[in-house]
Amino acid sequence: MDWFARQILNWYDSHGRKDLPWQRNRDPYAIWLSEIMLQQTQVTTVIPYFEKFLARFPDVACLAAAPLDDVLHHWTGLGYYARARNLHRAAQQIVAVHGGGLPDSVDALARLPGIGRSTAGAIAASAFGRRTAILDGNVKRVLARFHAVAGWPGQTAVATHLWALSEAHLPDRRIQDYTQAIMDLGALVCRRARPRCEACPLQSRCEARRLASFSDFPGRKPARALPVRPLTFFILRNDAGEVLLTRRPPQGIWGGLWSFPQADGHVADLPDDLLARHGRCSALAPWPVERHTLTHFHMDILPLRGDLRTPASTVMAPGDWLWYSLAAPARIGLATPVRRILTRIRQADPSSTLEQEFSP
Repeated sequence: MDWFARQILNWYDSHGRKDLPWQRNRDPYAIWLSEIMLQQTQVTTVIPYFEKFLARFPDVACLAAAPLDDVLHHWTGLGYYARARNLHRAAQQIVAVHGGGLPDSVDALARLPGIGRSTAGAIAASAFGRRTAILDGNVKRVLARFHAVAGWPGQTAVATHLWALSEAHLPDRRIQDYTQAIMDLGALVCRRARPRCEACPLQSRCEARRLASFSDFPGRKPARALPVRPLTFFILRNDAGEVLLTRRPPQGIWGGLWSFPQADGHVADLPDDLLARHGRCSALAPWPVERHTLTHFHMDILPLRGDLRTPASTVMAPGDWLWYSLAAPARIGLATPVRRILTRIRQADPSSTLEQEFSP
């Protein structure tokens, strides 16, 4: 075992996390679920979602058989909803192709929807004890600083170098502990900002510490200004106070989630197709524009509210339209800004009008 791996394992024995919910019985399904949830999300944020999700979908077969709406409902608030859609698709594939058991090789895992090389390695190592490398954000940071690897890891040459280093440091034993240990070291000690170098077991040989330039490693992604996309939400209610929602297309922004009817740009009037489908509407009143930031762009949302002169109905069947009851909410997945607006309405005085509910 090389010095790097030995130091990390010794540190882990005293300081690593050993009682996370998905560590307790090494259940491959729970480990897979945790790895998907942990993509771009902190452990402390994931834990309550993980426990709620696992209680509702305790195994692969249960998840595969569940309606997508129910899966998205239990993912609501965690963000990056493509993860939930891929998780659902992967569960169905595991049942259909692998007999309901998670495959134990990196190659087979990487062929499942939503699982890349690093996630496949983490699952194979943590669930099945396979000696395989990982390269999540925390591991990239530890390796880049220890070896002073210059450049942004999103560049192919830099990523290839880091993968080679990750594989070179793999120990011959305790691979499950080592995989958790190097992730923990990056999350708890070798942090992006304010790293705790004095507590790091690698400090005596760390090149970034020797150069006194930890902030240079790993290199940053080249900065660019995010574009802004204007969008209009139509918050429309019927005589029973139910709010009109529509299901988003399966691909793209908020794929498969429920949202308000919308239009690109900032508009003043209800589109003709909505009027034709749902009847007459009162004059639309605006709410102040709010910004919702996604990975690649800002979204400036203009909410327009009004009342539709249409009979009350719980569900418009069949299809992708729903009258959403604030008193008895449907168990569906909601886009984050939609959930925020619905919460604002729900918390308002039940007897208030839309104009009162949305007044700043």
